Amino acid sequence: MEEVFLNLLSPITINKTTFKNRLCVAPMGDGVYGNLYGAHGEFTANGLAHIIERARGGWGMYVSGSNIVDYKVDPFDEHCALMLHKADFKKRALHLNEVSEYHGMKIIQQISAGYGRNHAGLYSCSENDVFEMPGMKSPELTQDQIKMKIECVVEAAQLMKSSGFAGVEIHALHWGYLLDQFAMIITNRRKDEYGGTLENRLRICKEILEGIKQSCGSDFLVSMRLGVKSYILDLEKPSFTGENEAGRTLEEGIRIAKLLEQFGYDVLDVDVGMYDSFYYACPPMYIPQGFVIPLAEKVKEAVNIPVLCGSRMDDPHMADKAIADGKIDGAVLGRPSLADPYFPQKLQMGRPDKIRPCLACNVGCMGKLRTGEHISCAVNPFLRKESYYHLEKTLNLKKVIVIGGGVAGMEAARIAKMRGHDVTICEKTDRLGGLLIAAGAHKFKPEIGKLVEWYKSELKDLDVSVEYNTEMNPEKLDALKPDAVVFAFGSQPLMPPIEGINHPKCVSCVDVLEGGREVGDTIAVVGAGLVGCEIAIDYAMQGKRVTLIDAAIAPLSESKMINIITRQIIPDLLDHYNIKLKMRCKINAINDWGAVLAPVDLEMM
Repeated sequence: MEEVFLNLLSPITINKTTFKNRLCVAPMGDGVYGNLYGAHGEFTANGLAHIIERARGGWGMYVSGSNIVDYKVDPFDEHCALMLHKADFKKRALHLNEVSEYHGMKIIQQISAGYGRNHAGLYSCSENDVFEMPGMKSPELTQDQIKMKIECVVEAAQLMKSSGFAGVEIHALHWGYLLDQFAMIITNRRKDEYGGTLENRLRICKEILEGIKQSCGSDFLVSMRLGVKSYILDLEKPSFTGENEAGRTLEEGIRIAKLLEQFGYDVLDVDVGMYDSFYYACPPMYIPQGFVIPLAEKVKEAVNIPVLCGSRMDDPHMADKAIADGKIDGAVLGRPSLADPYFPQKLQMGRPDKIRPCLACNVGCMGKLRTGEHISCAVNPFLRKESYYHLEKTLNLKKVIVIGGGVAGMEAARIAKMRGHDVTICEKTDRLGGLLIAAGAHKFKPEIGKLVEWYKSELKDLDVSVEYNTEMNPEKLDALKPDAVVFAFGSQPLMPPIEGINHPKCVSCVDVLEGGREVGDTIAVVGAGLVGCEIAIDYAMQGKRVTLIDAAIAPLSESKMINIITRQIIPDLLDHYNIKLKMRCKINAINDWGAVLAPVDLEMM
């Protein structure tokens, strides 16, 4: 049965610009290490293909991620190259906007006065500690330098208008970037006209807006990216519950929204958080979908300009209802647009079940961006490769056997079938999904289960043959006479050679997660990597008494692939659910009494 999303798919007019629907691709900065921009700040072939693919996918609005446009104050780097090579940027941008308009998508370009204390070596409104750089300070801007930064932003807006963009979004009163630092008392200790009262702390935002409207005209759309709550106890100390707010409270966020409307901003693009509370700024799967909607609703009640809402807005039913109820005016989706560029088109078809789900894992997107690698996606292998990866129908049809029905096997089978091959999956169990079934067993990770269902639906629609309860061996494989074989039979959990490892009290994580074994009310979880931490949190959420044991100095400390967001939230979750930690401990045996532990340091002496 087809579903209808009348509210999400209805047009919206902001200032004088009409967008065909209320689905917006969130601004996502590409960073120095991305491949959207070239050496002169111009869009690359990959950048053009990436954005145009989203235009084809049906998005009404695309906010292109932050371009640093200050080339006068902060030390020059690749971020602001476009301001010194305007002709190169404009040529590619005009082409991008022409093609996007052809597909019905309008682009707003985000422009930034700077990152401030979020990065080393940059100026802030006051001298502040640099994020994650102990002992390093960001120097304070002079008034003349502030004026120069404002001039750069206004100059950039002029460039964006002449390059065909529908408007600009000012980066940003969120995530603790430079304008956010100006706006918050915790980072702004100035005594001049840019400090003190809230109106003074927002003066830079007011002067930026006045300059843009004066030079680009009142009809040129200007948005502000606004974090309405910071979720911090102090700098570099997130507040999991949001209590004892040391940054921006919701009440102050609402006051700011009213002032921004008075200044003349046309639309507010609302979210929450800072680098210092990254798990609210870029929320992982542990944070509920749509958690910002109630906050955005309070903002919308206070202003008359449109309010767009971001942060885990990928449930279309939830977003559509929020618009219908008058809580928000549109949904801003970042990572879901990476996972499936055709998200809106599938809603137009009435088939939300066909949308490839974002896992909110932050592994390939934010995780790789922060470590200097090219951005990727855990579920979309074509991301940022749109200009050169294409599925072509084969001219040489083959019989392909895929051994294993986990995520690797399902993806291999899907792609091979789409290319026109005759594909069969041989799975030794009675279901598809492999270790994804265990990985998605937690109530706070439903997206993984949705991914398994998505794959099953895709394979069914493609008519891929699946042989269940079929464990392959060389003889069986020879009998099938395949032209190609894909080995995708996964892995097994490591069970260390501990005395009593086969004791009835001992159970592997996979057995527990797949529902094969019951546990009592007092549990010891051995291993404080991500799997162990998640199991501990899940059981503690159920009211069980949980102890987490590891030889490492702290949870996740030996996990090399954990991104900053997960590394921030897991300790706070462990603390919030009162999980007892036994670090620097080794498990020596398991017996009728339980687990026998020994301190690692004593054994090493």
